Amino acid sequence: MKKTPLLNVALSRLIASLGHGDTVVIGDAGLPVPPGVELIDLALTQGIPDFIGTLKVVLSEMQVESHVLAREILEKRPSALAALDELRGEGALGQRDLLSHEQLKVLSRQARAIVRTGECQPYCNIVLVAGVTF
Repeated sequence: MKKTPLLNVALSRLIASLGHGDTVVIGDAGLPVPPGVELIDLALTQGIPDFIGTLKVVLSEMQVESHVLAREILEKRPSALAALDELRGEGALGQRDLLSHEQLKVLSRQARAIVRTGECQPYCNIVLVAGVTF
């Protein structure tokens, strides 16, 4: 049995397969999934699982070099933004880059996978760029 908090087989497999610079998107319930990009659908109902809870579990196994957010999250200021800022301050998310929401959706076409949550706060989407542990 695994010792880390992540129990989802598909998500654990994905993280284990990442190389330096690969991207993973953790998205809200409404983020479109481009054709050809793997979807790991965790959504059960509105808010379950939530965006930040999902992100924290992913961070328990994934080394992140940087992340990308939609600029609009800074305008709408969902409650998840405070947790993102805290994680960034702790060094868990690396450097932050901002794009428009439309540009983030274009960037998601290159992701190894999109992890869909039940999150329904606006603009709760993040692109995680894999780092290395050495």
